Amino acid sequence: MTQRHNHYELAFEAYLRKHRVAYVAVNEQRRSLTAQGSLKSLDFIVSPSDTVSLLVDIKGRRFPSGTNHKQYWKNWSTWDDLSSMARWQDKLGTGSCALLVFAFHVVATRSPVESERLFAFRDRWYAFLAVRVADYIQFSRPLSARWQTVSMPARLFRQAAIPFDSILGLQDFAPRDDDLEKPTKELGGPSSLGN
Repeated sequence: MTQRHNHYELAFEAYLRKHRVAYVAVNEQRRSLTAQGSLKSLDFIVSPSDTVSLLVDIKGRRFPSGTNHKQYWKNWSTWDDLSSMARWQDKLGTGSCALLVFAFHVVATRSPVESERLFAFRDRWYAFLAVRVADYIQFSRPLSARWQTVSMPARLFRQAAIPFDSILGLQDFAPRDDDLEKPTKELGGPSSLGN
């Protein structure tokens, strides 16, 4: 059994269990070795249907981030994460889709999604937004050469990011937890790019 200590991954796993979506939590402690080199392990394989497997790498971020200067839509990733996810998709074939799922811990009154889409877990609110790895690679820009990180411009990220419940086709996604006050939706939130 995979043991997780990252609250973003724990929240995502609880979300999948609540909605009874089939998944496998991947042990991230070791990289996979291939003839072309090593691959970073993904976090989850999610199977919302018999025809597709979603290869998920969780990117936990606060929304907003920062204490003195609030920053919204932080979405950086390492190039190693992106290249490994793309290679996993190639290896697992046409029935798979590699996704970065940004698990935003909503810490203020603004939210990246409508309040009905927020997920309550351990007295915190989370929003799960997915971006296809292929789109992220295409539209990302270098952030730090030293750390080999990239980021999508906020405008493009907001266009490419899809609420994860939309991918799953969930209709009843609203959490019912009266003890927490829900943040409100930020105007001009994420929308889907055409497929």
